[in-house]
Amino acid sequence: MANMSIWTFLQAMCLVASLSMAVPENYDDEIEVGYGPNYLNEIPEEDQMEETPTPSPIPCKSPAFTKWDKLFTMLENSQMKENMLLQYTDDIIKVELQSLRAEMLQFVAQYGGSCASAVESSVRRAGIQTETRLQNVLDRVREVSADQYARHDTALQQLLAASVNQAARLEQLENGCLISGGGGMTSQAKRHLMQEVTETENGGRLEKTLATISSELQTIQEQLTLYTRSTFANRLPSGCDTGLLFPTRSSLAHVEVSPKKPFQTNAVTICLWVKPTQVLNKTVLFSYSTTGNAYELQLVLNGQSVFFTVNGEAHLVEASGAVQEGQWVHICAVWSSHQGLASLWVNGQQSASSPGVAEGHELRSKGSILLGQEYGRYFKYLSNPDTFDAEQAFTGKMTGVNMWDHVLDSKEISQQAQLDGSGCGIRGNVVAWGVSNIEPKGGVKLIY
Repeated sequence: MANMSIWTFLQAMCLVASLSMAVPENYDDEIEVGYGPNYLNEIPEEDQMEETPTPSPIPCKSPAFTKWDKLFTMLENSQMKENMLLQYTDDIIKVELQSLRAEMLQFVAQYGGSCASAVESSVRRAGIQTETRLQNVLDRVREVSADQYARHDTALQQLLAASVNQAARLEQLENGCLISGGGGMTSQAKRHLMQEVTETENGGRLEKTLATISSELQTIQEQLTLYTRSTFANRLPSGCDTGLLFPTRSSLAHVEVSPKKPFQTNAVTICLWVKPTQVLNKTVLFSYSTTGNAYELQLVLNGQSVFFTVNGEAHLVEASGAVQEGQWVHICAVWSSHQGLASLWVNGQQSASSPGVAEGHELRSKGSILLGQEYGRYFKYLSNPDTFDAEQAFTGKMTGVNMWDHVLDSKEISQQAQLDGSGCGIRGNVVAWGVSNIEPKGGVKLIY
């Protein structure tokens, strides 16, 4: 323990010697010492007695500072400088935070209104679309429920008739048994009773026979359905007398349509029957282009979906799952610049709608209408016949193409979508099928 104390004392002496050598020799001349009532570095009287055993006879004369005093003074000054630096840094951070807060408040005040209106518009548009889809689903559920109710009612009527018939037979059997018990049964009554008994015994066989007949009738019904589909596939729908056949996908195949009159309108309805041979990423059905805008109106297929665009592809409405290869489908596209409300109708039912589509836009006149193709960016090369994109060409059949310069209501649209009806008799006032001049080109054929 004593050795350890000696070793600690020697280390302390070495530290004091090294600090004494680190202090400059002329440090006495550079430090000004002031005495006052608030001086914090006063040395206790015991230390002063040790350092200066002889008291100063003059109280106003300042005593000489030792190296320890100077060292403590330097440490205190460095601590004060560090505290001042920390305080200065804290003040700078506070000022910067206040400035940043003011800028954020100014930004929120300037752009908060526009962001809120944009969010409100998006939410309103999503709500309208959701409501429309829910209404469509409810309509379909009602139709299916009505159909199932009719079938169930028919089955119940048949069961009721069979029950009545069976009750009548049982009553005849009971009457025959009573007559037999009285001994007054005639030979004719006996034969009738035996026939009823035989029919009753053969009831199980009759049920099996009825099941076989029902199965055969179902098979015949399926065959008739296939025959009807094949017959319908080879004829034109909705009483149309003529149609267009696009046999192959090429850069030349298209049909030019001449409107009945020049038009400049802020509303439009386009309806047509189409039977695609193949559906790909983008297949053009109808396009209207002007010198100022090559994409005024477009009705295109994208896989099994239908797209309707107004004033460019940025303004569109989409109906998913509307088209099947090799099947006729009736499509109507409706648009009005008022609120930009656009909708797509498939087989007489509204499949999709969207507000804000080219709102306030007006369709220009003196444009070009094409079927099965689009001019697109090549609109300025109208004199060159080979300027189309073969990947966008339509293949299949098309008929009943009509166009109006106003919005049709749901009843007018559904009348055109009847497969066995006479929808082709309803003609547009801008493009009228069977009246307007059409010019097939590039191998497109007119069929009857």
